[in-house]
Amino acid sequence: MSDRVDLLIHGGDVLTMDESGTVVTEGSVAVRDGSIVAVGTDLPHEAAATIDATGCLVLPGLINTHTHLAMTLFRGAADDVDLQEFLARVIPAEAEQLTPGNVAAAVRLAIAESVRAGVTSALDMYWFHEAAEQAARDAGWRLHAGPTFMDVPGPPDSRAYADRLGWARLSLESRTAAPGTRPVVFAHSAYTLAPEQLVDIFALAREFGALIHIHASENAGEVAMVSGQYGKRPVELLDAHGLLGPDVLLAHAVDLTPDEIAALAHSGTSVAHCPVSNLKLGCGIAPVPALLDAGVTVGLGTDGAVSSNTLDMVGAIRQAALIHKAGGDPTAVNAEQAVRMATVEGARALGLGDALGSLEVGKRADLIVLDTGRPHLTPRHDPYAMLAYAAQASDVRDTVVDGRVLMRDRTLLTLDEATVRAELEALA
Repeated sequence: MSDRVDLLIHGGDVLTMDESGTVVTEGSVAVRDGSIVAVGTDLPHEAAATIDATGCLVLPGLINTHTHLAMTLFRGAADDVDLQEFLARVIPAEAEQLTPGNVAAAVRLAIAESVRAGVTSALDMYWFHEAAEQAARDAGWRLHAGPTFMDVPGPPDSRAYADRLGWARLSLESRTAAPGTRPVVFAHSAYTLAPEQLVDIFALAREFGALIHIHASENAGEVAMVSGQYGKRPVELLDAHGLLGPDVLLAHAVDLTPDEIAALAHSGTSVAHCPVSNLKLGCGIAPVPALLDAGVTVGLGTDGAVSSNTLDMVGAIRQAALIHKAGGDPTAVNAEQAVRMATVEGARALGLGDALGSLEVGKRADLIVLDTGRPHLTPRHDPYAMLAYAAQASDVRDTVVDGRVLMRDRTLLTLDEATVRAELEALA
């Protein structure tokens, strides 16, 4: 091919994350109209713009499958507490401080942090999703967001629960399908929503073919609370009401029984693993090796910047590869599995495996360039091990979303970082 492309990334070792684990040494990725049109060596394309990745690693952008981006506003406000105390502190603060403008400012900071860490898209459960989506569009960043349901007194948007289904329907009806996206509906949890509410929310989401994202079994306290109220554990409750399935992504899934793991596998339900948040809140360690053995798709997430304090997916990869070895098996989650959770498996968890998560022809051009010419990354033996055990977020040099360069040579191009930081400092 000699036809012109919009962007050519060349010279780096391309970690495609395809099914075969193909690594193209000194390879190139060609991009046109936001889509990957070629991956290989010595691609004879003429390009409007280029990125010289010589001596670097080129890989798919990292996908954060569970977060609350605007919680950057509250970073450091609920440290060294368990989940229940965390919620007791954060929910009132949200009711008092969240507005569309504050959410937009907090999301802009979160996007800046994420782009610097090589994160090209995130599944964001939070209030005022419209403001978050506009901030993401302005920055050229891929955000998966939508209506959120959480039946709590005095919600930040002041919308009565009785009005939320109608509001969510209008939101879903007004959406325009875009490559690399799908509709999403967020049901907070089985402890903030009654079973009949969950049934209605899931029915609405399924009417629009939406992904459904819900917290489930984050810690033993949550399981006890739901069991005491409804006589069933969270995953049992969802299963009993027909609310598991390939369109459902559970956040956390720490406290699971073998029968619940089997139910997730049988139904095709996916899990977003958030190891840093789970450790910091003392929730425990999700049974990821058992989930993987059962065939459950597991993505990786940071959770919000209150419970994890950073949106660093490179750090999440490391934790995912390390903590499961604590049981004595160093192969429990290996380096490649952890990297796949942050890329192609994350895309599959979102139901977007045909569009995101690997560098293959026809997929969207979400990719990053990692500078490997640093002491802590020398020498280079295995790219997966390097990413999982040695790399840092600051090693990300360039970030591309939908073929648009958002960060080049560690300089943000679509956000004024100083303004973004000052804006949130003023709010905080």
